[in-house]
Amino acid sequence: MSSQAVSTVPSTPATAGNLGSELKPAGSASAQVKDEKAARDECMLFSNSDNAQEECQSMVDKYRSCMAGYGFKIA
Repeated sequence: MSSQAVSTVPSTPATAGNLGSELKPAGSASAQVKDEKAARDECMLFSNSDNAQEECQSMVDKYRSCMAGYGFKIA
């Protein structure tokens, strides 16, 4: 029987830029907030209101809040 040591040393050294990278969700932020984005887009596209921006403001706010949770600021 032979035993082999398994290396658990990461292939790249830890830096401020990659520390905690394993805690980040996979994929882009856009992919993570697709439900909020879809609801916002549907409201804006299919609104019967004269002012879709006002009618859909709560959905726009939810989308912005969700994106902010991933570190993005949307004006």
